[in-house]
Amino acid sequence: MQQACKYLYAPSFFFGFIGLAAWLVSAQQMAPWLLIPLFLAAVSTSFAAEAWLAYDPAWNRACGDSHRDVAHGLVNETLNALGICVVPAIASLMPFAGLWPDRWPFGLQLLMAIVVADIGLTLAHYLSHRVSLLWRLHAVHHSVQRMYGFNGLMKHPLHQAIEAAAGISPLLLVGMPVSVAAVLAFAISIQLLLQHANVDMQLGPLCKVFAWAPLHRFHHMKYGAAGDVNFGLFFNLWDRLLGTNFDARNYSMTSHDLGIGSRPDYPGRYLAQIIEPFKPENTVPSPPAPPELIRH
Repeated sequence: MQQACKYLYAPSFFFGFIGLAAWLVSAQQMAPWLLIPLFLAAVSTSFAAEAWLAYDPAWNRACGDSHRDVAHGLVNETLNALGICVVPAIASLMPFAGLWPDRWPFGLQLLMAIVVADIGLTLAHYLSHRVSLLWRLHAVHHSVQRMYGFNGLMKHPLHQAIEAAAGISPLLLVGMPVSVAAVLAFAISIQLLLQHANVDMQLGPLCKVFAWAPLHRFHHMKYGAAGDVNFGLFFNLWDRLLGTNFDARNYSMTSHDLGIGSRPDYPGRYLAQIIEPFKPENTVPSPPAPPELIRH
């Protein structure tokens, strides 16, 4: 039973919660803000799966980071909700608003939105590892010492805004409606939970398509440029095109492999992390990567 759940968890969580959100908003005409209770149910499901199917049981134990992570989650999800509220006003001002394919089935509109947003989000993420100013903001996300679902919501709000602009601006330009925007934001949050989950999920052939936790964990390696891999949010295709796809699932990741190798002293409290990008940086050489984690 447990082994079967390891294979079923990721697709069931992803398609189940996103599919239910799409049905509630499109078929049932539910107000987008009512997706908040559904997201809380997803968070609870993620925590339950992490307790039962833990990839690393040590990652289920808080290390003084719980309050900080909750603060990141509350701030960033509130900003997402506020952003959805202004979608109609923004879309109405766009010169190409009439190009949105509103006659398509809602599911197809959502799929298109996810693919377009994923391209922008992946490119912004990729550049965040190459442009110093962006990296300083993005480093907050990489400072984690354990991997669990809530890590996906742990971002500097300015960096989240930059990523959101990169992913959603093309969609707003052609008049994305608020219903699609709401489910897209929900889908992104679901994917972030799944991508960082401390669940020993088995993906089978789906590992060739989706950027879920077994692959994304390698993006959080502390070994300098070794972690410049697996940038995609939803899909692995973009990493194949960028030449940054990496898979070493025979290697068991631990907290020893996580964090920012050049910043072992990175602050762990919420407010300190918010101001850290604007302070002088004191870096040290990153530790060498284990041979199994070196791309060839």
